[in-house]
Amino acid sequence: MAMIKIVTDSTAYIEKEYAQANDITIVPLSVNFEGTITNEGFPGEFDAFFERLAKSKDFPTTSQPAVGSFAEVYEKAIAEGCEVIVLTISSKLSGTYNSACTAANLVDADKISVIDSETVAANLKVLTEMALSMAKEGHSRADIVKAIDAQKKRTGIRLTVGTLDYLKKGGRLSNTSAFIGSLLNIKPIIALKEGKLEPVDKVRGRKKALEKISEDIPDSITEINIAHILALDEATELKEELSKKYPHVKISIQVLGPVIGAHLGPKALGVLTKY
Repeated sequence: MAMIKIVTDSTAYIEKEYAQANDITIVPLSVNFEGTITNEGFPGEFDAFFERLAKSKDFPTTSQPAVGSFAEVYEKAIAEGCEVIVLTISSKLSGTYNSACTAANLVDADKISVIDSETVAANLKVLTEMALSMAKEGHSRADIVKAIDAQKKRTGIRLTVGTLDYLKKGGRLSNTSAFIGSLLNIKPIIALKEGKLEPVDKVRGRKKALEKISEDIPDSITEINIAHILALDEATELKEELSKKYPHVKISIQVLGPVIGAHLGPKALGVLTKY
C-alpha cells in the first residue's frame, strides 16, 4: 500500500512545528491588505496583522492558492511514491477546493483525493489530524476519505464578535443594522450553516452571547476548540467554565488567522465542536 501524504490549507491554523513534525504540507491562502499581498502564515504570526487591522481604514481581501501551488505539492508527493489526501476550507467560503481539484486533474487524479471539509479553522484542523492518524495506522485512502466525509457532518461552529464594524465592512451587515446594533449593544451569533458563516441569532451583550453559544453545544460533544482573535483572557475563562461542564471532553484554545478573522475582527470569540 502506498504511503499517504496529507495536505491542507492555511485556514486549518495548524502550528508550523506540528506540520513539519508530521510532514503535513500547508498550502497558504493570501491576504491583500494596505497594498501588500502576503501569505496567511501560521499561528503565532497573526497578532501584528490584527493590531494593524484595528487601526486601519483599509479592509483586507483574500485569495485562494493558485492551481500551480497545489500541483507542485502533488507532483513532489507522487514522485516520492505517495498518494495524496487534501482537506480544504469549505468551498462556500473560498475557491481553494476548486484550485485543489483542478490541480489534481492536471497531475494525476487517480492518486489524489480532494475533500471539501465544509468547515474551517479548528474543525478543519481536527479533520486533518484525523486523516493523519488514520494514514499512520495504515488505512487506505478510500477508507480515510469515507471516514472524513462522515465526521465533517458532525462538527459545528458558533462565534460572536467584539464589534459589528467588520461584518459591515465585509458586506454581511448593512450600515443601518450595524448602527442600530452598536447602539443597542447587539451581538450576533455566527454559525457555520451548510458550509457558510452566517448570522443565526442575536442577543444583547457579549456575556449573553457567550452563554448562548455555550448552551448550543450538543450533548454528544467529543471535542471543543475555543477560537479567538486577540481575546486570550476571555478564551481562557470560557475554557475553565466549559471544563467544569464537560470534564471528560478535550478542550483546547485556538487562534483564528487573517483569512477568516478579517471578516470578524479583533475580539471575535467562539466555540468549534466535534461530536
